[in-house]
Amino acid sequence: MFDIVFWILALVTVSAALAVVILRDVFRAALSLVLLFLAIAGIYITLYADFLAVVQVLIYVGAISILIIVAIMLTREVWHGSPAGKLRIPALVVSLLLLGTMVFTVISTNWETSGEPPLQPTTAAIGTSLFGEGGFILPVEITAVLLLAAVLGAIVLIREK
Repeated sequence: MFDIVFWILALVTVSAALAVVILRDVFRAALSLVLLFLAIAGIYITLYADFLAVVQVLIYVGAISILIIVAIMLTREVWHGSPAGKLRIPALVVSLLLLGTMVFTVISTNWETSGEPPLQPTTAAIGTSLFGEGGFILPVEITAVLLLAAVLGAIVLIREK
């Protein structure tokens, strides 16, 4: 069952990554990036890496994506699309070299895997150590208040007078 879900999420991940690169509308590309981050979190769940899935959703989907979308909405000229780049050919060459390096690394590495999933989830133990007695609950709450203030400030800045 997890194999089928994994391959569906892998297909969604590749499709969303291609949409991020191909779409000319920056806002839609940012929304495709959100879908990409969510699909990667789903892949982490199928690989029994529940802590990485939670971190993926909290940091990338919750913080980075919202920051990118707010930055796009604050920019007035973003709706005209990006001009034709002068560095398309060098960027293509560098990305193909990077792709070749990554494919070579994946193929030549001896990946040792375990046939059994972990006996207990790791998220509960990490959450207890972080937010339990003597943990870091106060810095997390302060960060939440600062992020809320930043979002409210961005809304006030982009609001029409």
